[in-house]
Amino acid sequence: MTPGGSPSPPGVVVVTGVSRYLAAHVAARLAADRRIDRVIGVDLLEPGPEVAGLLDQVERIRVDPGAVGGLLADLDVDTVVHLALASAPDPQHGGRAAMKEQNVIGTMQLLAACQRAPRLRKIVVRSSTAAYGASFRDPAVFTEETEPREVPRGGFGRDILDIEGYVRGFRRRRPDVTATVLRFAPFIGSTADTTLTRYLSQPVVPTIFGRDARLQFLHFDDALEVLHRSVAEDHPGTYNVAGPGVLALSQAIRRAGRVAVPVLEPGLSGAIALARAMGFGRYGLDQVDLFVHGRVVDTSRLEREYGFTPRSTADAFDDFIRAHHGRAVVTREQLAAAEQLVLDRIRQVRAAAQERS
Repeated sequence: MTPGGSPSPPGVVVVTGVSRYLAAHVAARLAADRRIDRVIGVDLLEPGPEVAGLLDQVERIRVDPGAVGGLLADLDVDTVVHLALASAPDPQHGGRAAMKEQNVIGTMQLLAACQRAPRLRKIVVRSSTAAYGASFRDPAVFTEETEPREVPRGGFGRDILDIEGYVRGFRRRRPDVTATVLRFAPFIGSTADTTLTRYLSQPVVPTIFGRDARLQFLHFDDALEVLHRSVAEDHPGTYNVAGPGVLALSQAIRRAGRVAVPVLEPGLSGAIALARAMGFGRYGLDQVDLFVHGRVVDTSRLEREYGFTPRSTADAFDDFIRAHHGRAVVTREQLAAAEQLVLDRIRQVRAAAQERS
């Protein structure tokens, strides 16, 4: 048994958001654990073909995670793993309003249902280091007790603060339930497909002139391990989950074999918009601020309480590079747009330098 662990794994586990990549992998991993009697995947959406095959051993119920009150009581659920969070707005599915409805209102409704479930003994909630925000006033390293110096500008960071506030209220009302909150650093690795990996997969990567953000990553497989241990063992509290060590953004870009394009800070949003138009994913203010200011967290509590240390940030990033080597396919039109971006930003930087001289 690991430090702070429990020898009695749960019987019935509900995992929310199983149409998504992370939750589908977590549910499949828990279903393969013979110590766990039953794993039920909950989501309003049907899983896509990329994850449907993972869920053969998982019972699936098509329902909104916020409407599981009767389910928790009828099935004697003792553990809930809440992973149904959207990290970026999807313009095709309601944008920011739908994102907040899912993240904040959905979590509030789920916790209300959990509060009424008499047999519930554990809840594990996905959070993010985005809770700390990202600004020039940040400390060098965030611990779990560090309050954000400024409210995050991005919607996801604000949602995370609201979600954690609801969890704190739940803890006060149900002190008999073990509540674990996991603040994950950005995922990376051979299988990760995230805003960050798409950003670093661009042929040219926009960066801020004169800034070099310090970044931490978490290997996707290590995220699965920590979530699995959080279910199979008892680890109450809030934990930063990230790979030890730091990579500067410039180092990450060089390791990935990409070309950095320095832009003035007001121009980053335009560069990000071009990247979005080129098909490299959706970016919000959470991601923009991270690329500008960076963020580093202390993980000693995780290592001490779980008896587990994720692979380093550098090792996790190298696994991503090995898996994605040579995969960046850029059309002629995309390349022309990227070249024009480089020329425009070089002129912008030169003009700014001449004004200062």
